[in-house]
Amino acid sequence: MRVIIVAVVFFIALSGFYYQDNYLSESVKRGQGIFEMYCIACHQGDGKGIPNVYPPLAGSDYLLENTEKALEAVKYGLQGEIEVNGVKYNNYMSMLGLEDQEVADVVNYTLREWGNSSDKVIRIEDVEEVTKAKEGATAKD
Repeated sequence: MRVIIVAVVFFIALSGFYYQDNYLSESVKRGQGIFEMYCIACHQGDGKGIPNVYPPLAGSDYLLENTEKALEAVKYGLQGEIEVNGVKYNNYMSMLGLEDQEVADVVNYTLREWGNSSDKVIRIEDVEEVTKAKEGATAKD
């Protein structure tokens, strides 16, 4: 009986890892297509951006350390000064009109491309949390 319980627990744990790996790989694939459609003109194919105009995503401390702000920028656009890798950027990123899953996908892609490495797996729920926080902040203004 104990062997069966251990086997069942092992199978459940293994299937959870498979689901996460499968979700992430599919999300990253979709995210690459979204990046190529919406983001590549400014952030460039190598993720290095355009110096002093559009910030890099490759090796970006802003992206890797401020995932919530990155999600918000992709979902709602960005205006005003930000600092990326010690360089200040003050430009405009328009709202792209992406669905929450598309936002999650493109951020999952950027967190893993151009030598970036992150353990974070962005899910639609993470984007929904950013939306709730943004709407709450807007309601207070």
